[in-house]
Amino acid sequence: MADYKQSNLNGAYYGPAIPPSRTHRSIGRGGCDCCCFPCCLLSTLLKLIFSIIIILGIIVLILWLVLRPNEIKAYVETATLSNFSLSSNTTNSNFLTSNLTMDLSIRNPNKRISFYYDYIETQAWYDDTRIGFKTLDPFYQGKKNTTVLHPEFSSRTAVLSDSVVTTYNREKGEGFFYVDVKVYMKMRLKVGIFKIHGFKPEIDCTLKLPATTSSGSAVSTFERTKCDVNYF
Repeated sequence: MADYKQSNLNGAYYGPAIPPSRTHRSIGRGGCDCCCFPCCLLSTLLKLIFSIIIILGIIVLILWLVLRPNEIKAYVETATLSNFSLSSNTTNSNFLTSNLTMDLSIRNPNKRISFYYDYIETQAWYDDTRIGFKTLDPFYQGKKNTTVLHPEFSSRTAVLSDSVVTTYNREKGEGFFYVDVKVYMKMRLKVGIFKIHGFKPEIDCTLKLPATTSSGSAVSTFERTKCDVNYF
């Protein structure tokens, strides 16, 4: 009997198959689980965007270290305001007559960058009233170069605001008129053989202009004025 039991133990086993042991997989360690696919996709996209930002930052830093760009400098060297008068007609409408001439210098201080000025628009404003408008010829400005522009404004403008009359009478008594000159430009940068578009700087100059006497001479001299340059 014992021999019979022993022979059964040594024979083949024909019972049900033993299932394989399950392997547990930690989510987020070896890869993405199918139920968390959106999370994995979002994580991959964020990593890609972060990598692109780092690469672009490194490129910009390298370009800045190589080129060392500096913004343009603008000054009004001389300016003259003549025939600046306020008059009225039979309909009691006020008119502001003016003749403004000026020399505007623009300096490119860069050693490796030159500029193309494709569009130049100049405007003159007195107490929020435009008294002049003129476009200037486009030009190319080389490295370490200064270009002098000569905008002139001559106009007879209807005055629609009482504040202009008040400001004019006050400043005439003080001996100085304050006129804002704005320059709007479209320009390209040239670096080597490459040209970069899309720059639209604005130059803003606040001029303190001496009033003129009845004989036409100015009561004092104009002082060289630095202008603000804004790129945004």
